[in-house]
Amino acid sequence: MCLTVSRQSQRTACLTVLLCSSSASEDLGCRRGDFSRKHYGSVELLISSDADGAIQRAGRFRVENGSSDETTDYTPGTWRRTDVHLENPEYHTRWFFKYFLGKVHQNYVGTDAEKNPFYLSVVLSDQNNQRVPQYRAILWRKTGTLKISLPYSPTKTLSVKSILSAMNMDRFERGPREILNPEIQKVSTVMEQQLIGSVNFKFGVLYAKDGQLTDDEMFSNESGSESFDKFLNLLGDTITLQGWAGYRGGLDTKNDTTGMKSIYTVYQGHELMFHVSTMLPYSKENKQQVERKRHIGNDIVTIVFQEGDDASPSFKPSMIRSHFTHIFALVRYNSQNDSYRLKIFSEESVPLFGPPLPSPPVFTDHQEFRDFLLVKLINGEKATLETPTFAQKRQRTLDMLIRSLYQDLMPDLHKNMLNRRSFSDVLPESPKSARKKEEARQAEFVRIGQALKLKTIVRGDAPTSLVTTGLCRKEPWESQSFCSTFPYEMVCADSWGQSLLVATDTAGVMLLDETQTLPPVQVFDKTMMVKQMHVLEPQDLLITRADKGKDARLYVFRLSALRRGLEERQLVRNKCDSRENKLEKTKGCHLYSINTHHGSELRIVAAIRNKLLLITRKQPRLEGFSAIAAGAESPVEEFQYIREICLCDPPVVMALVDGPTGENDNMICVAYKHQFDLINESTGDAYRLHHVDANRVNFVAAIDVYEDGEAGLLLCYNYICYYKKVCPFNGSTPMIQSNTSDFHFSWNQMPKAIVCAFPYILAFTTDSIEIRLVVNGNLVYTAVVPELQLTASRSDIYFVSSAPVSSASNCSSRDTSSHSSPQTPTGYEMPVFPSPLGDGESACKHIFKIPLSNLVGRSIERPLKSPLVNKVLTTPAPVMVSPAPLISATHSLSLSRMEIKEIASRTRKELLDIFFSDVPQRYNVE
Repeated sequence: MCLTVSRQSQRTACLTVLLCSSSASEDLGCRRGDFSRKHYGSVELLISSDADGAIQRAGRFRVENGSSDETTDYTPGTWRRTDVHLENPEYHTRWFFKYFLGKVHQNYVGTDAEKNPFYLSVVLSDQNNQRVPQYRAILWRKTGTLKISLPYSPTKTLSVKSILSAMNMDRFERGPREILNPEIQKVSTVMEQQLIGSVNFKFGVLYAKDGQLTDDEMFSNESGSESFDKFLNLLGDTITLQGWAGYRGGLDTKNDTTGMKSIYTVYQGHELMFHVSTMLPYSKENKQQVERKRHIGNDIVTIVFQEGDDASPSFKPSMIRSHFTHIFALVRYNSQNDSYRLKIFSEESVPLFGPPLPSPPVFTDHQEFRDFLLVKLINGEKATLETPTFAQKRQRTLDMLIRSLYQDLMPDLHKNMLNRRSFSDVLPESPKSARKKEEARQAEFVRIGQALKLKTIVRGDAPTSLVTTGLCRKEPWESQSFCSTFPYEMVCADSWGQSLLVATDTAGVMLLDETQTLPPVQVFDKTMMVKQMHVLEPQDLLITRADKGKDARLYVFRLSALRRGLEERQLVRNKCDSRENKLEKTKGCHLYSINTHHGSELRIVAAIRNKLLLITRKQPRLEGFSAIAAGAESPVEEFQYIREICLCDPPVVMALVDGPTGENDNMICVAYKHQFDLINESTGDAYRLHHVDANRVNFVAAIDVYEDGEAGLLLCYNYICYYKKVCPFNGSTPMIQSNTSDFHFSWNQMPKAIVCAFPYILAFTTDSIEIRLVVNGNLVYTAVVPELQLTASRSDIYFVSSAPVSSASNCSSRDTSSHSSPQTPTGYEMPVFPSPLGDGESACKHIFKIPLSNLVGRSIERPLKSPLVNKVLTTPAPVMVSPAPLISATHSLSLSRMEIKEIASRTRKELLDIFFSDVPQRYNVE
C-alpha cells in the first residue's frame, strides 16, 4: 500500500477538516446577560423580629444567594470557575506609587473654567518593561482622578495642553504651572491613598449558634464549635498579637487589650486581619459586649458563621445594630457533605461587585471556597467605598488637599521663571548652561521619592508583586499561538470553522490553517480588495465590502461554493469572477453592518455617504432547500432592498438593534459628528440617543446587548464606554431617557476596538489589551501586547502582534516587575523578522487566538440573545455533503445540564436545539 500522499490531496483533505469544523458564530456582543437580579441579587426591604418578637427593619439590602432553582442533579464543586478576580487590583490602579514615585516626572497645578483647582502628573515610562514606552498622566480633581495612557512617538513630543485636551479639558481659568518642589510627591501619595483606600483590609467574623436571633446573643458566645474552628483555619493563620509586626487592623499588639490571638493571612499582595468575635475580649458583666462590637461593628464587611441546617432561622442584617457595616457574608457549614454555603447581603447603595455566586452557592472544594470568599470580601469593601457615604467624605478630603496644594504653591510659581516650561514638552531637553542644575534637581527629586517609597513599603501600605503572594493559575484571557509568522499587513478577518479567513491588500484573501501544517491557501487574489467581511456559517454566507471610494460594493458568496472551489479545483477567484456576487445598489458603500442575532431574518444596512440602504435576506421555504442547494452559486437573488434612509452626515459607526417584536420597532444606531442617534428602520425617523461633549470625538463602536429581552447599547468613544438602555419604540417615538441602569466607565488607554464577551469587555489599544467587567466596568487586568491589532471577534478572538510567540503568548501572565524602566527609554527596538516573500513583504506578524470558551467557559451567565431569536424558528442553511472530517468539530459554546435547565425556563424551544450538543470543557486551575 502506497503511503505517499500528493501535496494537492493533502491540502484538499486539510481544507475539508478546517471548513467542516464549525465554531460558534454567536456575536460576542450579546453576552451581557441578566446580571442585575439573578446573579448579583435583588434589592429588597429586609424585616425580621428580635427575641421579644418586636419587628425590626434593616433597610434595603441586595441579597445574593445564587439561583433559586436547585432541583437539578448538579454536583457542587465538580468544576473550577475562571471568573474569580480582584477588581481594580492595586498593582494595576496605584499608578502614582508604581510609575511616578521616586522617578523623574512632572507635576502641574491650575484652575479649570469653573475655578476649581486641578493637579496633573505626567511621566514617560516603559510599560511593564516590555519595550513599549508611553506617557502616563493622572489628572487629580475633587471629584476623583482620571488616568490615561498616550502612545509615545520619538518624532512627536507631547505638550501639557494636548494631554489635558485628551482628558476633555480645553478651557482654563488659569493655565497650568509646573511644580518643581520634590516634596509634592508626599501630597500625591496621600491623595492616591485617599482615593483608592488601604492596601490592607480588616474583616469581622461573628459566630452565631443555631437559633440565635440578636446581636447580643451572637456577641456573647465565649467560644466557637469545631466546625467554626475549622473555618477559621481555612481563612488564615492564628497569630499572637503581642509583638506582632505586620498589619494589625486596629488591634492592640502591645498590651493584649483586644485579645491575645487573632486570624491573619496575606492574599494576592493584601494583608488581611480578621476581627473574630470569640477571640476578642469577653465580659460577663457587659451583656452587649461593647469591646467586641467596637471592632466588628466598625468593619465595612462582616462574615457571619451560623450553625444549624437550612431549616433553621437564618441570619438577617437587621439582627446587627451597625450603621457602618455595609456587607454581610453568611456562611453555613454542612458536615454531611463537607461543604460550605454562602449568601451575601449588600446595602442597596453598594455598587455591583463580583464574582457572582455559583448556582447553587455551595462549595465542596474548600480551597476554591476560600479563594472565592476572600475575593468577594475584598471586592465588596472596594465597592462600598464608592457609596455616597464614603465617596462624599473622600471628595471633601481630596478637595481640601488640592486647594491647599494650590494655595501653597501658586504664589511661589509667580516668582519662579522656570514656569515658562508650562506648555513646553513634557520631557524637555535642558539647555547646556542649566544642565548641571537640572540634573541636581532631578537627582534630589528621585532621592526624596525613593525614600518615601521605601518608607511606604516598610510600613506595609504598598501594593506588592503578585508573583509571591497570589494564585498561579491560567487566566481565561491567556492567548495561544495561531500563526507564528504571517508576512502581510491584515485589513480584516473572520473565523471559518477552525481556520481564519484573512484579507490583505497585497496578497488578496487567504485561508489560514490553525495547525500550520500547510501554507496559507489563497481564496481571492489581490484584485479583490476586501475591507470588511462576515462569515455566517449557519446561513452559508460570506459577506464582504470590497474596493474603496466610488468603486466600493458589497459582495455575497455561498461558503459551500467557495469550499467546493478550494477542495476540487483549487480555484482562486478574482474581481472579474465575482461580478455576479455584487449587490448592485451598494456602489460607493463605505461601511456596512449586520444584525448579530439572525433568529428571524438577516438584515444588512449599508452606508453610502450619508444614505443608509436597508437590505434583508428572503426566508426560503423548507421545500425549496434542494433547489437552492443545486441552483446558482451566487445568493444575490435571495436579497431584497427594503428602503433608503437619509442622514445629515455620513456615519462612522453603525449597529443594528432588534426591537422586542420585530414589527416596525427594529432600530439602527449610528454615530457621526458629536452624537449617537437611534433610527427607526420602518419610518427612518432619527432620535438623539447620546451627545458627546468633547471637542474631538473618536468613535470606536456601538455594541448591542440585551437584558430581560430589552435592548441596550454599549457606546464606545474616546476613553469612554457608556451603557445606554434602549427602551422600545412607542408608536413612532422611542422612550429615550436617563435610566438607573445606565452607567459609564473610562479606559486607561484609547481603544481601537472593543470586544464584549460576558463577563468581560476587552479594549484593544495600540499596545495593550485592557480587560474589564461588563457589570461595573472595573479593571481586572492589562496585558501588554506590542503593535497590537484586533482582526476577528465574532467567535474566538484573533489578534496580531509584532511580538514573537514566546513573549506575546505570555503577555497576560502576572506582572513580576517591581519597578518601571528609566524615564527616557533608550535603545527602543522592536524585533525584526525576515520575510520569505518579495512582493508586499513586511516584518512578520504573529497571530494569536483567545478561545471564546475560555472567556465565557463555565461562567454561570449564559448569552442572552435578542428577543427576536425565539419568535421565529431559524431556517437551516442548505447542507452540503462533505467528506467526514478527520478530527471532531469543536464548539466555542456548550452547556451543562444544570445550565440548560436554567435557560430552558426562558427559551425552552429554540435554545435546547442550539446548545444541547456538547459537554463543556473544564479549565483547571494550575
